[in-house]
Amino acid sequence: MHRCFRYKPMTRIPRPLLLVAMLLLLVCSLNAQPGGKAFQFLDVTNSARVAALGGKAPAIYDDDLNMPFHNPALLNELHHNHLVLNYVDYFAGVNYGYVSYARTYQGIGNFAAGIHYLNYGKFQGADETGALTGTFRAADYAFNILYSRKLDSLFTIGVNLKPIYSSLESYNSFAMAIDAGIVYHNPGWGFTSALVIRNAGLQLSTYYANGEREPLPLDIQLGISQGLKHAPLRFFVVADHLEKWDLTYQTEEDIQNSVNELTGETVEESKFDVFTDRFMRHITLGSEVLIGKNLVCSFGYNYRRRQEMKIDTKLGMVGFSFGASVRISKFRISYGRSVTHMAGGSNHFSLTLDLEEFYKKF
Repeated sequence: MHRCFRYKPMTRIPRPLLLVAMLLLLVCSLNAQPGGKAFQFLDVTNSARVAALGGKAPAIYDDDLNMPFHNPALLNELHHNHLVLNYVDYFAGVNYGYVSYARTYQGIGNFAAGIHYLNYGKFQGADETGALTGTFRAADYAFNILYSRKLDSLFTIGVNLKPIYSSLESYNSFAMAIDAGIVYHNPGWGFTSALVIRNAGLQLSTYYANGEREPLPLDIQLGISQGLKHAPLRFFVVADHLEKWDLTYQTEEDIQNSVNELTGETVEESKFDVFTDRFMRHITLGSEVLIGKNLVCSFGYNYRRRQEMKIDTKLGMVGFSFGASVRISKFRISYGRSVTHMAGGSNHFSLTLDLEEFYKKF
């Protein structure tokens, strides 16, 4: 008696999982590339809300149009006809900001365009003899062209094409970068997770005619956010710079402090302490408290910023951040404060407008 075996075709792998696998393969291929030197302004956050949450936000899926700047897959239909304006008062007269507008087309996807700039201010020029040569300005610009599309009810993918231009006195440089991300958003669970590759690209023209090309500040991030069902709280965890495990560096002072003055021997940290420090340098933590429908308070902690910018004799609030967002009529106004150093911090201001509200008849 012969047994009959029926061939069972292989189960199809869901498209979202294939896209995640493709992104992870790209992560592996870029793993050897360290953070770049050129166009570091691409790393700064413009949003007051994101600054208050520690500076990283790849997994916040809601109606805030500032979020797609950090992960284009966060662009969604809730952003339709929204406009955001951001301004940051930085150190020594430097200021920067971001402007963006979004629209959704049914059956096609979500689109947004934005301009990200950093103005270094006006400078007094001089030649090698000290003779004044006049004033000049310096600034960086990045144009953001974003697109996202839902794969199904839970997964969204997105890309952001970024032409970049830098003008420093008479020196200019041009580059092209791309952000690519995928988001899993389950509103029933109040849970979102995301993977994004930011600033993958190439410097096309250098500041000098025969200059060597510099790498862009590549950043691969993984983030999750979780809201509580019976409490007005949300929590955020972000792991950044996954392309490089060891983000530490030693200054001459660190080397001197590691030597025992009595014995002259180098004092080594335990493997556990070294691992914990290196792991935490990738982590940013944030939380939000929803006070009614119109007020949100935000708090964040950036471990790496604290380790790199702290003064051992006076730690203060370096690495911590906070802010608030309030809705007034048709406007949402946000403020964020990020404590960068004991010398001060940055103040972030954001204004969000839902232009649909202006069209409603009363």
